[in-house]
Amino acid sequence: MRPVIAVSMGHKKGTHYLNDPVAEAVLGAGGLPWPVPVCAREVVEQVLLQAQGLLLPGGEDVDPAAYGETPAPELGPVDLERDACELDLVRLAWERGLPILGICRGAQVLNVARGGSLLQDIPSTVAGALAHRQGEPYGRPVHRVVVDPGSRLAKILGEGEFAVNSMHHQSVKAPGAGLKVVAWAPDGVVEGIESQDPARFVLGVQWHPEYLVDPAAGRPAMRRLFAAFITATAE
Repeated sequence: MRPVIAVSMGHKKGTHYLNDPVAEAVLGAGGLPWPVPVCAREVVEQVLLQAQGLLLPGGEDVDPAAYGETPAPELGPVDLERDACELDLVRLAWERGLPILGICRGAQVLNVARGGSLLQDIPSTVAGALAHRQGEPYGRPVHRVVVDPGSRLAKILGEGEFAVNSMHHQSVKAPGAGLKVVAWAPDGVVEGIESQDPARFVLGVQWHPEYLVDPAAGRPAMRRLFAAFITATAE
């Protein structure tokens, strides 16, 4: 039986949505994606009693108030309801020891839920920053990432450097409690975080691996990322 993976949904203009590549990546790795709309904590508790893992996809900026800062002029749109729901999802999933995978915004929410902070705008705060916001096609790698050789991420994707896509203007600044930085772009921007406990699968990546899993493109590494996440639900 496929493990049930709670996947938080995007939310705008009265509509909830889950992008096809995320659902397809979970299905392709052997999981069953369970789309979770913006909801109250009591509903979150029920969801996580039935799910075997949590995936947080990309989306809007996280409200800086969630990590004790005031909004920068470059801050993009925020969704306070989605923030509240996803922060509850992470906190309860962490308490229950569920595997967690955060993608782009999802990695940032994971970090904020653990008390970490974010760079609100990379171009205006990082000297010599790369272009981290690409357009379509989203499956086109645009910069390289260096991975800590002793990390879980390196065990999954391989040590050294690899190319990724990039669709963000924010990133992790200070890692939250129980998390460590394990991947960086050449300009020093954080690209990956994971649990300090090697026995736990808690991982956040700043790129969008769901667009990099096409077997025809010859990218087995990103398929391994989703496969490792699904495998962790049975451990």
